[in-house]
Amino acid sequence: MASIARRPDGTYRPRFRDAAGKEHARHFKRKVDAQRWLDEMTAAMVTGQYVDPAAGRVTFREYAERWRATQVHRPTTAAHVETMLRRHVYPKLGDKRLGSVLPSDIQSLVKHLSLDLAPATVGVVHRILAGIFKAAVRDRRIVASPCEGTKLPKVHRQRIEPMTLEAVETLTDAIPDRYRALVTLAAGTGLRQGEALGLTVDRVDFLRRQLTVDRQLVTMPDRAPYLAPPKTQASIRMVPLPQVVIDALAVHLATWPAAEFVFTTELGDPIRRTAFSAAVWRPAVRRAGLSGVTMHSLRHFYASLLIRHGESVKTVQARLGHASAAETLDTYSHLWPDSDDRTRAAVDSVLGRVADSLRTDAVR
Repeated sequence: MASIARRPDGTYRPRFRDAAGKEHARHFKRKVDAQRWLDEMTAAMVTGQYVDPAAGRVTFREYAERWRATQVHRPTTAAHVETMLRRHVYPKLGDKRLGSVLPSDIQSLVKHLSLDLAPATVGVVHRILAGIFKAAVRDRRIVASPCEGTKLPKVHRQRIEPMTLEAVETLTDAIPDRYRALVTLAAGTGLRQGEALGLTVDRVDFLRRQLTVDRQLVTMPDRAPYLAPPKTQASIRMVPLPQVVIDALAVHLATWPAAEFVFTTELGDPIRRTAFSAAVWRPAVRRAGLSGVTMHSLRHFYASLLIRHGESVKTVQARLGHASAAETLDTYSHLWPDSDDRTRAAVDSVLGRVADSLRTDAVR
């Protein structure tokens, strides 16, 4: 139902009722403007694109918290999203009405965050924002997302420079005996930190010389450490165990027998990442005279060993549990040997004989 009425003061009042039966009206000085607005609203109603202006009056914080509560996120991801919103978004946009957030507000936020955060982190914050506003569009809270067209800082991917064998050996000597096998395990299998800390005795097959990776240890501030599925479905894998890793694990378990977790604290508890990093890892890195070395650095070392010894991209992908070969190449492509020399050798091996024959004929 729609109509235009002329008021006593000479203005025009178009009105219509939405699908919920709620009446909407505005006032215009000219009838042509009133008709244009009414036509636009009617078209929006017919095409299903109509958005009630009152729907966007909820604050961004309120809608974002509702959105967060409905997401099917892993516990660690949920905690990360909450932290990003609380630290970086709510101070700027939290109290603004959802429908009043403009593209310029998003661009201003990105500019502000870029002053202190790495480009990749700014990109993460923007993806969270884009997801929230996309949901708001689907919910008919707003007409369009203000995140469309945002210019983000360019992310410069740093080339991985793997640790040297000497650095790994020095680190192994510098870390306390209780965690020495952990370094050997990470360097010899490429396990992620959560996968290594979550390794249980029943997942190690000494007879077949392999271990099963199908869980990781998750540590969160508000609950006890627990085992959960690994990062992705591709992360579930069987990893061959080199003899050096088998020997290290055997010695470790003989010295510190375990019923469940292979690596534990001195109290026999699962190892929390933050506590391990502060009390064990960083002091060992300093004693070894290294800098910028994390447990993930040992994963890069493992990948570089496989590449150096001629393993294919698909093999490296499978060993590391990458979701795709593209992910492996994006990270380690620069470590594969250059093909120029092989190209020259291939051509020389075929055409070289022709050149030798030509030179012989020329001498004759």
